[in-house]
Amino acid sequence: MISPDNASPFGSFFLGGFECSSHRRWDGRRLDLLASTDHDRLAAQDYELLSEHGIHAARDGLRWHLIETAPGRYDWSSFLPMLRAAEGTGTRVIWDLCHYGYPDDLDIWSPTFIDRFARFASAAARLIKEESRQVPVYCPVNEISYWAWAGGEVGRFNPCGHGRGAELKRQLVRATIAAIAAIRAVDPRARFITAEPLINVEAGLGDDEHARSAHVYQQSQFEALDILCGAKEPELGGAPDCLDMVGLNYYPENQWYLGGSTIPMGHHSYRPLHILLKEAYRRYRRPLLIAETGAEGCGRSSWFHYVCSEVHAAMDVGVPVTGICLYPVADYPGWDNGRTCSVGLLTTADSQGCRTVFPRLARELQQQQALFAAFDGGEDAPVPSIAAE
Repeated sequence: MISPDNASPFGSFFLGGFECSSHRRWDGRRLDLLASTDHDRLAAQDYELLSEHGIHAARDGLRWHLIETAPGRYDWSSFLPMLRAAEGTGTRVIWDLCHYGYPDDLDIWSPTFIDRFARFASAAARLIKEESRQVPVYCPVNEISYWAWAGGEVGRFNPCGHGRGAELKRQLVRATIAAIAAIRAVDPRARFITAEPLINVEAGLGDDEHARSAHVYQQSQFEALDILCGAKEPELGGAPDCLDMVGLNYYPENQWYLGGSTIPMGHHSYRPLHILLKEAYRRYRRPLLIAETGAEGCGRSSWFHYVCSEVHAAMDVGVPVTGICLYPVADYPGWDNGRTCSVGLLTTADSQGCRTVFPRLARELQQQQALFAAFDGGEDAPVPSIAAE
């Protein structure tokens, strides 16, 4: 069984994540999900609503493109109300510093991008230290691996590159390393998570070469973390202390056949989540966090039940999982077509700014909270230490 030393450091084992993507799509349109979901203006109300359902922690984000109005000049008016809402409601927040979006004047491929991001991270850490009494937790760059593919390989969103995924991945890792150093210089207490996709890729039918390709693709999910901790390409600046808590994002579509369809849960090719978690822990020996998970429509509660059951199975064999983040915790407009994606515990806000709760997911959450009660942390819950090896 898991040790009490691995209690959640976030104040509650379950977290609510607010969609905070702020990238430019392939067609040049800037998205701002904090605004389009109304969370930027309803943050205090949203945090209170989560608290009513036993969730006292969240993932949330800063919008770098709004804050840095000119190089080195910061306007915190879009962020301060959210920061103060978190402090006022006692909500512990993991702050995303770069969730796909960055200022328009920046060339992401240049060294300036890394320098500017480090200075922005330092300024944000200084503000958060001044405004909050809590030990801060940051996700410097969200989903390095996915961004490298979507933004550098297939041109889905900024910087809309093609065939440059490996280059973008390394640039984002360098930026993460620089941000961690800058934040620690301001606040040595700071903790960090990653938020990387956890995937499984199977060959299905095919020859040995196809099987090898599937294996290589699956192993690529670890490349960003391997570079970050210095296990690969140490010349980029990675080191063991750059990898703190390992956040993993897991959705129903995260297992597929190479070049083919999604593997349905329950199929013989589908690998149980607890096995994937155990493998990730053995690789890095760091505390794990389910940094994002969720499903759409009527699948919300059943998917959540599955993830919780698998996390419990992993914890039963000694894998230190520090929490599960419902992501997004509120319904949001789809990136490509603006349709309402009904994924959350909370609905979109009505004309009076009120959200309702999806009852089946709320009931499942309540049941899982009872099962995981032994792992919830209080104000003084210990944060698992970085592994020594």
